[in-house]
Amino acid sequence: MKEYEVYSSLKVPKNSKIIVRLDGRAFHKLSSDLELEKPYDETFYNVIVKVCEDLFREFSPVFLYTFSDEISLLLENIPFEGRIEKINSIMASFTSSSFVMNYDATFKKPPAFDSRIIPINDEDILKYFKWRQDESWRNCVNSYGISYLKTKYSNNEANDKIKGMKLNEIHELLFQNGINLNDVETYKKRGIGIYRKDKKVEGFNKKENKNQISYRSYVYTDWELPIFSEDFFKNIGAIK
Repeated sequence: MKEYEVYSSLKVPKNSKIIVRLDGRAFHKLSSDLELEKPYDETFYNVIVKVCEDLFREFSPVFLYTFSDEISLLLENIPFEGRIEKINSIMASFTSSSFVMNYDATFKKPPAFDSRIIPINDEDILKYFKWRQDESWRNCVNSYGISYLKTKYSNNEANDKIKGMKLNEIHELLFQNGINLNDVETYKKRGIGIYRKDKKVEGFNKKENKNQISYRSYVYTDWELPIFSEDFFKNIGAIK
């Protein structure tokens, strides 16, 4: 009966890098159910980071990037022999399970993440993550904007007002009312990254009877990301 399985043999291109992007399903409703603090809920972000760290340990991406309820993993060593059905289904289920395990909450409905695969070459890696980081900034401006407007208007009126405003107009409105987005935490504006860094380890080589310096890699969660650049991705080994 295996021949009846749909797309079971569909695989990503060989010798390619891929990005797997995971998104929370209907998280606007989940946010309401959990009564998350607006515009940013610290508990939620701490949980998302724990989920991302679980993903990093399990699938060893070159780089992982997250903001809001979105997670992107850049993979060089493709799991499950590149089978798309397996990658999508296991990563989405793993992420959903990790979210529930790390969140100390009672859910009205089981949280779920969806998954999609984007084959990518080195030339487009910066372009992709710059696109998502720009979206993180838009999300930041809009989140602060709608939160401010809801202190002045009803929910429906606030939603109607923000729909007709450009980002620079929301930014200026906030500034004129004492909210300077330049002062908010970096992760709210630029997202959070996870990647490997090297640390210097000093030891003693008994065989050679001398001090010795070596370097070991460790997983680093970066809450202070810079604006993405080609140098950033070269430094973390994502591109050559």
